[in-house]
Amino acid sequence: METLFFGTSDFAIPALQSLTSSKWRLLGVVTQPDRPRGRGRKVAPTPVKQYALDKHLPVYQPESGAMLADLLRSENLRPSVIVVVAFGQLLKQAVLELPPLGCINIHPSLLPAYRGPAPVQRAIMNGETRTGVTTMYLSPEMDAGDLILQESAPVAPGDTAGDLFARLAGLGAEMLGKTLTLIERGEAPRLVQDQRQATYAPPLTTEEETIDWSRDAACLCNLIRGMNPSPGAHTLYNGNKLKIWRCRPDDGAPDGNSGIEPGIVSDADPRRGFTVQTGCGQLVIESVQPAGHSSMSAAEFVRGYRVRPGLLLGG
Repeated sequence: METLFFGTSDFAIPALQSLTSSKWRLLGVVTQPDRPRGRGRKVAPTPVKQYALDKHLPVYQPESGAMLADLLRSENLRPSVIVVVAFGQLLKQAVLELPPLGCINIHPSLLPAYRGPAPVQRAIMNGETRTGVTTMYLSPEMDAGDLILQESAPVAPGDTAGDLFARLAGLGAEMLGKTLTLIERGEAPRLVQDQRQATYAPPLTTEEETIDWSRDAACLCNLIRGMNPSPGAHTLYNGNKLKIWRCRPDDGAPDGNSGIEPGIVSDADPRRGFTVQTGCGQLVIESVQPAGHSSMSAAEFVRGYRVRPGLLLGG
């Protein structure tokens, strides 16, 4: 069985690694064009392209979805099945119809829940305690194709989006082999999604990145976890952006605001870090990143920036 892999981000690499070491012949890798990335905004290859080049795999980078079908035909690429993982764009019908055994996708949620581009981040931000991975047949509509396999996974209280992405990527890679085996045998199920149960995970917005200290501590902790490692939730410290990377609700703090304004630093210790009052409960800050500097522990921030109780964070 011949395969063709479509992917772009780091999430796709474990699946690609699994495919390159499998019994199925990999014809090549399709990924997004090189674009400016990182703080310096230098043009760089996608993570999937870099991995493919390191493994001496053929790489194809069509400039648009409209050019994709023509590229595959011109290169005489005739895969039995196309594997799509975190590719970054919907496939046109002409591409979906190209492989005789279909196009399959690995999606990091238990579909039909959390369709869309940010399922891992939204699951954490919504306080979910379980999520999972789905393999499915692609359809023209986003994440609406027939299901093949699903496996659930826990969301630990301290998980960031980065932590959960890594675990789900590994789980998805394991499921890919099982899925392809079923397809090869003609035994893969096609379970129609219940559209009534569908929920959407929209992309993160710049407005959501700003911490609103009037919200309760648990919700803010989920927001900060879901925004880690990108784009990062932030507040203001003396008028400058301060990213909050890790935190936890203070279980010993009284409920409510204790008469303290949300956003006020209620405790600061050069050995332990600092605590911030929220609209309900308090948040223990564990890791931060001041503007123009590297991330540091909250204790380092207290010592280096002279953080004191009574300081107001935010607008």
